Amino acid sequence: MLRPIREKQIELEMVSIDQLVPEDHLLRKIDATIDFNFIYDRVKSFYSEDNGRPPIDPVMLFKMMLVGYLFGIRSERQLEKEIQTNVAYRWFLGLNLTDSVPHHSTISFNRHKRFKGTKIFQDIFDEVVLLAMEHRMVGGRLLFTDSTHLKANANKRKFVKETVQVDTREYIEELNQAIEDDRKAHGKKPLPKKEKEVEEKEIKVSTTDKDSGYMFRDGKPEGFFYLDHRTTDHKYNIITDVYVTPGNVHDSRPYLERLDRQCTRFDFKLEAVGLDAGYLTMPICHGLDQRGIMGVIAHRRFSTVKGLLPKWKFTFDHETDTYICPQSQVLTYATTNREGYRQYHSNPEICKDCPSLSQCTKSKNHKKVITRHVWEDKKEKVRENRLSPEGKTIYKMRKETIERSFADSKQLHGLRYCRLRSLEGASEQALMTATAQNIKKIANHLTRG
Repeated sequence: MLRPIREKQIELEMVSIDQLVPEDHLLRKIDATIDFNFIYDRVKSFYSEDNGRPPIDPVMLFKMMLVGYLFGIRSERQLEKEIQTNVAYRWFLGLNLTDSVPHHSTISFNRHKRFKGTKIFQDIFDEVVLLAMEHRMVGGRLLFTDSTHLKANANKRKFVKETVQVDTREYIEELNQAIEDDRKAHGKKPLPKKEKEVEEKEIKVSTTDKDSGYMFRDGKPEGFFYLDHRTTDHKYNIITDVYVTPGNVHDSRPYLERLDRQCTRFDFKLEAVGLDAGYLTMPICHGLDQRGIMGVIAHRRFSTVKGLLPKWKFTFDHETDTYICPQSQVLTYATTNREGYRQYHSNPEICKDCPSLSQCTKSKNHKKVITRHVWEDKKEKVRENRLSPEGKTIYKMRKETIERSFADSKQLHGLRYCRLRSLEGASEQALMTATAQNIKKIANHLTRG
């Protein structure tokens, strides 16, 4: 027998808001395991003790923002509406059923005024990492790093072209010293001092978000983007570092500096790192070797000249500092150039009658030249690491650590697009997204039966 449901919208009930929140709700787990009172000390200097109206409680403010990132709510205006109607959100923020919800402009005001130019979001992120360490969820021995692109809130067709100076590489002085030492060891004179030339290049600058960078890479979307450089720990996949750059900055540029920051900030006793092919550069291989860290980096294939033998067909002899060609002829050291590459030359008198000459070189003087970087041995060591049993195990872990972390960020927490403009805004979003992911992992781990 059909019976219409009697409307009960206006009935009065005696109910506690606590009764309406499911026992297994994520926010209950977070409330039971995370003490947010550390925020008071972090923001104390941003508030006046005796001027102005009483502000919104800073813990409530950050909890509101956290709710937005936890559940992928894309705007502060929408966040306000969701809190108005979601009982669990109200309970988490300490609001009863009839309390008014803080206006969405409150979050905007604090971001644009009170917290602008500060490190508050980095500080909160660090505190959560330290909390994970207290619960032994971070090992600090094996880290995985990668980057992902965030589409900037900018139209790729609205830009101006500007000429900018190319940044001097951080390692250039160290490389110059290595070149000088290498030439000296080979009995060569030091290269004459060269006046420092200012290198310039033309770039596209967005008229909407000037901090973003125009990205143009194989297999990647084209347009204005930011890059979120992220590091995760192998133990529970806790995110240990987040650093945002414009989309036209190479993955490898900030890597070593950010690695050092983590080891200093969290006192990591780092033993090994797992990286993708974008980090297979001479400076990174050299830097990891200097730090005593095992680098496991994906192989990058370089295109070779069609019809010519690839470099790996030539064997390097460390004892004699020579290359041996497939026909067992020797290529001897000639010089070390300004770019840090040693040049090894064959004997043209022997090569001119070689049956493999056409596969070896197109040089008119029948001379084969092979180059080898002064830090090439560090790169070869990384290759050996990758091919070792331990290295293969580490590299396979990337799928379930850093790649999984980024997938969750984009699928569940709205990290596909930048909600905010400017480098500072993109950094806030990346840090708060990572903080939300870490808090969720900590809460789920500590409440697991």
